[in-house]
Parts: sequence; C-alpha cells; structure tokens
Amino acid sequence: MRLVSAFVPIWILTALGYAACRWGLLGETGASVLGRFVFHLAMPSALFLALSRMPLSGLAGRSLLAFGVSTAAVVGLGWVSASRLFGREPGERPIWGMAAGYVNSANLGIPIATQVLGDVAFLAEVVLLQVLVVTPVILVALDRHRDPAGRVRVRRIASLPVRNPVILASLLGVACSAAGLQLPSAANASLALLSGAAVPAALVALGASLHGTTSSRAEPAELAVITALKLVVQPVIAYAAGLAMHLSAPQLLAVVVCAGLPTAQNTFIFAQEYGVGETVANRAVMMTTTLSLATLAAVAALLG
Repeated sequence: MRLVSAFVPIWILTALGYAACRWGLLGETGASVLGRFVFHLAMPSALFLALSRMPLSGLAGRSLLAFGVSTAAVVGLGWVSASRLFGREPGERPIWGMAAGYVNSANLGIPIATQVLGDVAFLAEVVLLQVLVVTPVILVALDRHRDPAGRVRVRRIASLPVRNPVILASLLGVACSAAGLQLPSAANASLALLSGAAVPAALVALGASLHGTTSSRAEPAELAVITALKLVVQPVIAYAAGLAMHLSAPQLLAVVVCAGLPTAQNTFIFAQEYGVGETVANRAVMMTTTLSLATLAAVAALLG
C-alpha cells in the first residue's frame, strides 16, 4: 500500500489533465502552453533550488558509478534501437534514449526512496548525475537536430547554457552550492512558488497531451521495447554492475530501485519543447509509470 500511495497523485493529476483537455477547459493550445511554462519557468526554478541546496560531494562512489553504467547503457540502447529497429528520425532518437533510461527521480523517486530505502541520500546523487550529465547530453543532441542542416556548431553548443533555461538553472544552482551562496528571502520565496508548480503542471500537461494524439505514430512494439529497457534491462544492468563493484546489500538495493524508477515526465516536456517524439514520450511515461508499481515491488521483495 505504501508503494501505491506514491503513484496515486501521478495518476490523478494526469487524469485531470486529460479530462480538462477533453472537456475543452484548457483550449486548443493548453497542453503546449503548460509545457512551455514548465520548461522555461517552473522546472528551472525547481532544479536551481534543489541543486543550490545539495552538497556536491555526493558525485562520487561505486553506487553512483553502477547507476551511471546502467543509465549510459540503456540510454544508448534506446537511442540505437530508435534508429535500427524503428527507423526513427535523428531528432527523435535522443527522446527515445531518454524515455528508456532517464528515471523519475523527483515526484516518484522521493516517496519511493523514503518508503523502500528509508532515506533519499542516494537519490540525491542520482538527481545530480541526471541533471549535470545526462540532461545536457540530451539537450545538446536535440539542439543539434533543430539546426536545419543538422550540423554540430561549436558556437551554438557553447551558447546552449545561456539559451536553455534548464541547463542555465542547473549550472547556477551548482555554482551557488559550491560557493555556499544563499538567495535573498524574497527571491527564494518566488522561486519556491514556481518550483512547486513544476511537477503538477508537468503531469497535467502530460495528461492533456494524451487527448487527441491517437492519430500520431506510436507503435505498440516501440512502447514494448522502451518499457522493457526501462523497467527490466536498466535494473538488471544496475544489479550486475553493483555486484561487479562489490556493493553491500543496502547499496545494491538503492542502485537497483533507483534504476527501476519509471520514465521521468521531463522526457515529454523536452519532446514537446523541441517538437519531436511527443507521442512516444507521453505513452512511455504513462506505460512505465503504471507497470513500475509491480516491478518496483518485485525488486523490493527480492533485494529488500
């Protein structure tokens, strides 16, 4: 029941977004506007506050390395599968990789880590790894494919942190954490209000996007592969890497549980912002979130 309680708010907010769009409460562009709000304002605020308060010493250790190995392997497998198995366009492949290997470390990760692991210490390291390493790689790839010629422009890539609010907020948060800086109370309170809207707005936007997308291409075979990579292959690789690195039983449980978290809704937000792979992204988020209740319970039972 404790695991179920972590999933219920996600299902409710997503269903509300779908219903609001179906009943015309959000207008024709409601999902798009909500997505842009999350990407440009709410998500950067949440990332800045989280990283500015997080000690950076956590980015070390065998546990994080084992998780990183599983993430790199599965993101790479998803990226290649999108091209080799399903003929996805280059701009869609980063979204495929992200859907396969980028875990929901925030609104699902925190309650699950608290209930299954007893604390969120390792999850904080996972957040840092995803935000500081995985997110920039995905966004650089998406930005490259937005270029009409599909070329890697050094000047454009170098300016990405300034042009992309997610990367900019993350870098500023890390800088504040490293320097021990604190914002004035008014600025901190304003960012806290914005960050509080990130998760619910993203879930409502996700639900709204599910309405009216039946004509878009999202093959069942694609969703099956993404779901298998996310919920089976990534935890198995994490387990194998953890064993190879001689992790203790609690460390191994933390690594496998975090690797088995479902696809983050950020995947859909990024897909929507760049206009690629939106249908695959929202279906993957919903499918993995629904099925991960069973797979995470199995992991907890086997390794707990």
